[in-house]
Amino acid sequence: LLKNKKRTKSPFVFAKDYTKDYINSLPFEMTDAQKRVIGDCVKDMSSGRVMNRLVQGDVGCGKTAVAAALMYHTARCGAQSAIMAPTEILAEQHFKNLCESLKNTNIKCVLITGSLKKSEKQAAKEMLANGKAQIAVGTHALISEDVAFKNLALVITDEQHRFGVLQRAQLADKGIKPHTLVMSATPIPRTLGLIIYGDLDISI
Repeated sequence: LLKNKKRTKSPFVFAKDYTKDYINSLPFEMTDAQKRVIGDCVKDMSSGRVMNRLVQGDVGCGKTAVAAALMYHTARCGAQSAIMAPTEILAEQHFKNLCESLKNTNIKCVLITGSLKKSEKQAAKEMLANGKAQIAVGTHALISEDVAFKNLALVITDEQHRFGVLQRAQLADKGIKPHTLVMSATPIPRTLGLIIYGDLDISI
C-alpha cells in the first residue's frame, strides 16, 4: 500500500539539509529515533514530492523537537511553517520553547490563538503575510480566513487525533501544496494506522 501511494509534485524542494545545524545547537543529544524521523522527513522534503507523514510516539518522546528541527530547516530554506495545537496552553508552550531554541537566530515566530488581544493578533498576521515571520504557532485560530502566509511550505498538526482531516486540509490550503507532518501520541497498530491515515507515510 505504501509503495503504491501517489505523491503530488512539490513546489518546495529543499536540497540542503539544515537540520544538523539545529540539532548541534541543542543543549542535549537527540535520540537515534528522533534523528531517524528527522532524516525521513528531510528525505521527503528533498524528493520533489509533497511530504505527507505521520509521526507516532509516546508523550515525552520528543516529537516537538523533531518538528522544531524541521521548521528551522524550512526557515533556513527561505519558506514558512505553521504548527497547530489543540489547546491554547499547548500552543503557548510550543511558542515559548521555539522562541527559546531559536533565540540566537534571525528566525521569527508568532503566536495566534483566540484569546490574543486584537492588536497582537493583527501584528502577528501582518508578519506572516509579509514574510517577516517564518514560523506560526497557534490553535485552530490559524485556519481563520484572515490568516494568510507569504510562502507556507510546511504544516504540522500536533495531537492529530484531536483535529479532523478537514481542519488539517484547511491549514494546508493556506499554502500551495505544502509539506504536511502530523504528530500523535496515541498508539496506533500499523495496520490500523494505514486505514485511518491511508494518505500518510508513518514514522515511529
